[in-house]
Amino acid sequence: MARVKVALPDTFPFAAEIPVRITDLNYGGHLGNDALLSLLHEARVQFLRTIGMESDYDPVSKLGLILVDVAIEYKGEAFYGDVLRVQMAANDLSKYGFDVVYHVHNQAGKEIARAKTGMLCFDYNVRKLRLLPEGLAARLR
Repeated sequence: MARVKVALPDTFPFAAEIPVRITDLNYGGHLGNDALLSLLHEARVQFLRTIGMESDYDPVSKLGLILVDVAIEYKGEAFYGDVLRVQMAANDLSKYGFDVVYHVHNQAGKEIARAKTGMLCFDYNVRKLRLLPEGLAARLR
């Protein structure tokens, strides 16, 4: 069976630290796959704030980003009380969007996951894609 492989960039310009909450655990007693995706979303919003976006959606203009795909390569377990260090970088910029690549470790440096989310610029007023603004593209580079 073919496995998902997430290629990592050489450098990560941003990292967020996010604790694993008790509600993030599944019946196996470790971080659930659904919870990891939510933690990646939180980390991505923190990353976007550092480049001048308040979030991935502006309720006034109704312009934002929409997640179009995700790939997660699980490498290890995380548990309640762990503090995850989520390193992030943007890559594969295109006419309409970009990817965010994540490298996740726990506080002891153990690799937990590698992930990638495809993000496209979206106009929620007309429910259509919009061009990646040049200013945003420059900050992502």
